Amino acid sequence: MLIMRSVTSEDLTARARIRDAALGQFAERGLKGATLREIAAEAGVTPGLVQHHYGSKEGLRAACDAYVLDIIRQQATELVDERRVGDETFITSAYAGGPLLTRYLVRALLDGSPASNELFDEIVRLTEAYLSGLATGTHEPAEVRARAAVFAAMKLGLGVFQEHLVRVLGVRDLARDGYPRIVRATLDLLSDQAVDPALAAEARAGLDRYQGSTGKAESPRQPGGTI
Repeated sequence: MLIMRSVTSEDLTARARIRDAALGQFAERGLKGATLREIAAEAGVTPGLVQHHYGSKEGLRAACDAYVLDIIRQQATELVDERRVGDETFITSAYAGGPLLTRYLVRALLDGSPASNELFDEIVRLTEAYLSGLATGTHEPAEVRARAAVFAAMKLGLGVFQEHLVRVLGVRDLARDGYPRIVRATLDLLSDQAVDPALAAEARAGLDRYQGSTGKAESPRQPGGTI
């Protein structure tokens, strides 16, 4: 399963700070609700510098989309090619950035813009390559594309309903007991034609190690509690 990786702060150039600030603003307010002035203030720069680097809010949105897609590509490479699906360090890093990037994707994909169509189409293309490398059974292009489109929609749909999942599952901490439970349930629902059973077993073993190192999950929260 693809869980979005953490946005790091290693690249502290003004351009990178603006991009990271925009990710947060777009995730919370969407493209229409966010302003260049607020993004600039959060990044510690002037609005003029934001325009200098990105031109407009739409240009900044395009840069954020490209950055998130790069994260997805890199994570897919590490999951499949480098076989890090059961790596505790990898899981920890991925879960740390999950909430922000999930919120960003939900906002970006539901705003009805041409950019949202392009973003979803690219995620489907990436998922096609992912399924072609992992799946068994048919590899007819039309069938793989159909599976990729539905799989991507299902996975992204978890983000749309994340608040409801948190409530129903009684999650106190997404990284500790939320994402692991969601990933396990997803693996249980996937057929061998979608994910290699050996890879799924590695993922479950990695989750066991991850949860063992972070401590036993706390009991479900009571109504009115916070994550």
